[in-house]
Amino acid sequence: MLKGKVRKYGANVDTDAIIPARYLNVSDPAELAKHCMEGIDIDFVKKAKPGDIMVATTNFGCGSSREHAPLAIKAAGISCIIAKSFARIFFRNAINIGLPLLECDEAVDKTEAGDTLEVELASGRIKNLTRGMEFRAKPYPEFMAELISAGGLIEHTKRRLANRRI
Repeated sequence: MLKGKVRKYGANVDTDAIIPARYLNVSDPAELAKHCMEGIDIDFVKKAKPGDIMVATTNFGCGSSREHAPLAIKAAGISCIIAKSFARIFFRNAINIGLPLLECDEAVDKTEAGDTLEVELASGRIKNLTRGMEFRAKPYPEFMAELISAGGLIEHTKRRLANRRI
């Protein structure tokens, strides 16, 4: 179960807004987190708290296919992103590092910045505790749920390889 305050954004938030290109030579997630959302929300790092949930409208993560973007968001403490739609490569990169994403038009439309959400990934249930509303997103297929719960593709693969040695 995830629970956090909403940080809300609009449409077409591109990867350069999430983590500007000048930081692409940085590989340390903690350092990337210091510059997360710098392109559109200079105070994001000061306001965001571990567990917060990012909400956006359409085409979140468009632009270049940089893996730094979802990594910066996850390292900044965001537990989940809910949007109407995601850029395909951003979606895959996020799943690969264990950052959960949900698509749910109604939740986006009826949620405001500062609301508190509770998200149950296994069922796709999104509950807006501030407004007393509940929404449903499509839950992940089992293999994707396993990747996310493991912390991403690398950790999932390490676990599978370790289990084969026994």
